[in-house]
Amino acid sequence: MRLENLAINKNGFAFDPTTGETFTLNETAIKIVELMVKGESEKSIAQKLSEEFEVSSQEAFNDVLDFKERLKLYGLIS
Repeated sequence: MRLENLAINKNGFAFDPTTGETFTLNETAIKIVELMVKGESEKSIAQKLSEEFEVSSQEAFNDVLDFKERLKLYGLIS
């Protein structure tokens, strides 16, 4: 997983020093990346998002899965 290499600032600007690529993350994406780097499971991440952003746990879970697919598309996770 290359997520550990990402440098992310508080405004959501993310830089991958291994490739030079940059990304812009919203608040939810930042939280997901932080929790993934800590080794949290998809279910655990969804639960925390549900509590923090006041969405259903199913909606949060779907968002986590969707975001992970995007990360795969960009080659940031396998």
